[in-house]
Amino acid sequence: MSGSLRPDPSRWRQAASVVLAAGWTRPGTATQPSPPPPAEDFRLLLLQRSGRQGFMPGAHVFPGGVLDAADHSADWLDLFAPHHGPPRFGLGPAPVRCNAFPSLPNVAGDGNADSKWTLPEDVAFRICAVREAFEEAGVLLLRPRTSPPDPASGPGLALEPPPGLAAWRARVRRDPSHFLRLCEHLDCTPNIWALHDWSCWLTPFWRGGTRRFDTAFFLCCLREPPPVYPDLAEVVGFQWSSPSEATESFLSKEIWLAPPQFYEVRRLANFASLSDLQRFCLDRALEGRERWLPITLLTADATLQILPGDELYLEDSDFFENLMSTEKTEEIMKEGKQFHRIVIHSRHLYDIHVTVQSKYKHVYPKTSVLSKSHL
Repeated sequence: MSGSLRPDPSRWRQAASVVLAAGWTRPGTATQPSPPPPAEDFRLLLLQRSGRQGFMPGAHVFPGGVLDAADHSADWLDLFAPHHGPPRFGLGPAPVRCNAFPSLPNVAGDGNADSKWTLPEDVAFRICAVREAFEEAGVLLLRPRTSPPDPASGPGLALEPPPGLAAWRARVRRDPSHFLRLCEHLDCTPNIWALHDWSCWLTPFWRGGTRRFDTAFFLCCLREPPPVYPDLAEVVGFQWSSPSEATESFLSKEIWLAPPQFYEVRRLANFASLSDLQRFCLDRALEGRERWLPITLLTADATLQILPGDELYLEDSDFFENLMSTEKTEEIMKEGKQFHRIVIHSRHLYDIHVTVQSKYKHVYPKTSVLSKSHL
């Protein structure tokens, strides 16, 4: 077994994404009552990618994108002053490193694998996630510089969009360093303290796939949903959906979710309220993020994404650039006992099987077998 990935033609690029969960109170009128509300009292922001995008065209995703050199520039130090002291800009003690596998020696952010970090890594990733939320959705996860950060505070609010929003977004899209200029102009900092460690996904190998990402997922709770302005370039639409609503929209083919997004939506279905979700994030703040690379297993009638903890998961770099396969079909599920896997029957039909215990105080999705009722 090996813990490192041998160099290969594909570039692993560092990226960050933010799952925005907002409180939701939209009562109906006397003449037009609302339909029965879903079990959850919060909604998730899902952005629809343009069909012209080379990676996951048309998918509904959480805001996010590739880390840029501007996200870890030393120029941020002056803006964050005096809130950039230890530990970690007020974020608290560094979380534990959850797992050593896999190690990716050829990961790059802005294309320069040798670029020197001038900010703590987890600060830079949070800045990236906040910047991408602004670029793609026009959402400003900022806080006034004069307001001392409080990582333990309850759900906050996004900043009201400033005049000239479109012009600022155009500048930032052309040159991400202009995001710092925008923050200076507003006398604000990215609200890195509102972003909680959630998960980390590595793009699994697939034949012909050349774009592979090492993406940190953060979770941010907001008291109410901010206005969203799709950039109409990368993002052509959006919706606020509860986890149960997003699941139903996926199964009914109204939206398409890639397996990691579907898994996270189902994981979030464990929470009935925004306050429970916020409290959960604070309670596990020192645990950090698990970093997962799914291993792909092809069977006669389905594709399985095997996740850490599953009895078929192998910490072997051979499977980073190769697929597993078997002639077995139903036997692969009947013979095993220790499951942590996504079973992909078709583009809009996934099952999740989880029998392992979650680690690092996190929560895994409940087993959900949907195929029989949706085939």
